[in-house]
Amino acid sequence: MNVIIIGCSRLGARLATELDRRGETVTVVDVDPTSFRRLAETFGGETIVGTGIDEDVLMSARIDRCDLFVAATNGDNRNIMAAQLAHTTFEVPTVVCRIYDPVRAETYRTLGITTICPTVEMADLALKAADLQPIMKG
Repeated sequence: MNVIIIGCSRLGARLATELDRRGETVTVVDVDPTSFRRLAETFGGETIVGTGIDEDVLMSARIDRCDLFVAATNGDNRNIMAAQLAHTTFEVPTVVCRIYDPVRAETYRTLGITTICPTVEMADLALKAADLQPIMKG
């Protein structure tokens, strides 16, 4: 499987390292080259300095052969733009987008983009840890 991860955040680095360990072809894109130090020393994938909303950068990451695209920067707007580009322009089969804002996450979920909202997920986990019912979704 060919994977592109936008953002070498803690999430992006952990996911890239795990997918690479499993034998997947992984490319990580980040605007800050020092962020790549979060990757494991054993990481054998590719790193590209650039933004995930630049079509030329995405083409150099081989988005035309991408099976899984993950937008994992620390900014909702960048993640949303990158995910929309991958989903609509490049028709990547599976697009996953981290969005901190629960309202935005639900909106983009209805547009066909798989969204993960850490805000909602963490609240649900905290409630579950306290033996309370999770927040009702959508």
